[in-house]
Amino acid sequence: MIAGSDPISEVESLAAQLAPLPLPQRLQLAVSIACTGAVRFTTSFGLEDQVITHAIMLNAPEIEIVTIDTGRLFPETHDVWAETEAHYARRIRAVSPDGQKVEGFVAQNGINGFRDSIENRLACCGIRKGEPLRRALAGASAWITGLRTEQSEHRRSTPFAELDDEHTLIKINPLADWTARDVARYVADNRIAYNALHDRGFPSIGCAPCTRAIRIGESERAGRWWWEEDPKKECGLHLRPAQNTNAATSIVTAEKEVA
Repeated sequence: MIAGSDPISEVESLAAQLAPLPLPQRLQLAVSIACTGAVRFTTSFGLEDQVITHAIMLNAPEIEIVTIDTGRLFPETHDVWAETEAHYARRIRAVSPDGQKVEGFVAQNGINGFRDSIENRLACCGIRKGEPLRRALAGASAWITGLRTEQSEHRRSTPFAELDDEHTLIKINPLADWTARDVARYVADNRIAYNALHDRGFPSIGCAPCTRAIRIGESERAGRWWWEEDPKKECGLHLRPAQNTNAATSIVTAEKEVA
């Protein structure tokens, strides 16, 4: 975290400093402000994450790269994961969910029981993503993400930097102001490896049973948990502070039920 008596003001100041900078300098500034602990980037190997990985390798190799292997990823995601490691000659640390919790959830709800209710789906996300993320970020001072304001209505207010009280660190979103066109152009110009599913209508890629291709006119994240009616669908990793309490309560309650 930033050391100071008024962390909110300091993070707002950091966001203002990040705004005019190009991506490499945004990442370098993220490294410079981390007074204790590591700066960690979590990748799901989507287009945005491949852009950030490329920029980290060239400009801020001190940033640690971690991924969450939920156990339900697409084969294409594993393919681009392997290709990325080979290209940069660097291993990307994987964090996996607790096996006993996964087994308990499946035993109680079935292999695809997350589709039965929003509570079940949040519980599954909590087990497969939320808890592993807590371990992935343990000891970090700053968390780099690939969030963009254009991705969904829910993410429209994504700042360049914010306090993440749940993980007790600074969350930095260096692509917050990038458009989908900006991302695609960067990937093409730098010949960056990307998930083959992007060419099949998948702008956002998560777990295989929870992601579909989008239709013309749909938002970028319409293919995530498409059977739910809530337009603000999230897995719980990137909720705004006002929403974190309710989501966290649902996840904790559901985890206790399957424990």
